[in-house]
Amino acid sequence: MNMLKCIFNWSGGKDSSLALYHCLQNPDIDIKYLVTTINDAADRISMHGVRVELLIAQAESIGIPLYQIRLPEMPDMETYDNAMRGHLDFFKRQGITHSIFGDIFLEDLKDYRDARLAEVDMLGIYPLWKRDTHELINEFLNLGFGTVIACTQEQLGELAGQEISPNLIASLPAGVDVCGENGEFHTFAFKGPIFKKEIKYKLGEKVFREFNAPKTDDDCVHSQAENKLTGFWYQDLIWA
Repeated sequence: MNMLKCIFNWSGGKDSSLALYHCLQNPDIDIKYLVTTINDAADRISMHGVRVELLIAQAESIGIPLYQIRLPEMPDMETYDNAMRGHLDFFKRQGITHSIFGDIFLEDLKDYRDARLAEVDMLGIYPLWKRDTHELINEFLNLGFGTVIACTQEQLGELAGQEISPNLIASLPAGVDVCGENGEFHTFAFKGPIFKKEIKYKLGEKVFREFNAPKTDDDCVHSQAENKLTGFWYQDLIWA
């Protein structure tokens, strides 16, 4: 069987890390790029708010080339789709046929991704799809991964800056998914079996930001409504 030439949609967080771990165990998958969307104005990972220098450190430690997709802050649907279509066309011309995501159970987001890929005759791969999130977070921790919460929804601000542990998972409020799959929180993975060396970080400022919910974003196409305010806490992480 020929190897599948793939891009991997890399958020820098725990779900991406676990999905990548599984892909790297599969001899039929050849990952050409880690692809990350960047808020160009802030020079940070879209939604997660992590500094690009930490993203670059991750990619160097993993050993797969990083491909940055630079977008304006809060792009509308048309701007987002047009930009992504251009990059997908570029990947397709390189012979890449598959795009890998760390999504777990958001059907409408998966449908959106698959529809955009179909426009350029590419297919999606979802290594974690439909797995139980408690099982996933336990596997992640048991493999020796480490991750810190970089961004949370407004009501979970006390979690920002904390490293995920069994005790933290057990203390999450009722209704919060343990993997944050409903957008409750986003993370930055700093160690684990996919990394050649740990990415050292220290905590910076924690800030609250409120936005008009966008028409689209790579992490929240499924849930955001236009003209509705939404707030997030961001824990700045500084490369140490």
